[in-house]
Amino acid sequence: MRAFVGYFTTRSIHEHVDRFREEAEDFVKGKWVEPQNFHMTFQFLGEIDRERAIGVLKNIQNVARRYPPFRVQYSSLGVFPDPRHPRILWIGVTKGESSLRKLAGEISRLNKKIGLGMDAKPFHPHITVCRIKSVDRKKLSALLRSYKNFPFGTETVDRIALVSSSLTSVGPIYTVVEEFFLGRG
Repeated sequence: MRAFVGYFTTRSIHEHVDRFREEAEDFVKGKWVEPQNFHMTFQFLGEIDRERAIGVLKNIQNVARRYPPFRVQYSSLGVFPDPRHPRILWIGVTKGESSLRKLAGEISRLNKKIGLGMDAKPFHPHITVCRIKSVDRKKLSALLRSYKNFPFGTETVDRIALVSSSLTSVGPIYTVVEEFFLGRG
């Protein structure tokens, strides 16, 4: 199964994304993420077999027991890899960023012990909202400036899940394999 470890956001950011998506329609062309698919990825695992999936589930459960729920504030827009070559449009995190980093780091370390490699890129807390195919960079820069420090909403992170990801012609289909609530040990 193709999988990742993460959590799905609540509705707190959906209406804000709709607003800037309408603003960007004429100059950002690409695959916009469906609101029900907004998520934070702690670690992308790629293809894993059943045995490794069981190990990942044990690791998630172990981490979830030891961390209490915490609040995050979604704020600002950004792009990967950089503004001159934008491929991913994302919403960032201000409040709760260090807690997200700790969770991601611990999950990656435990999964490395069961033979899953660490991500090549350092963890950067974000919610992907669009995979860009073409863009007017000047207009995109203006959009990024207008949404700098924009509050997209807050929510409580209270669970971590192993999620399978099936790629289809209409986009990915995500299925929660199992989720664990934080602080319930």
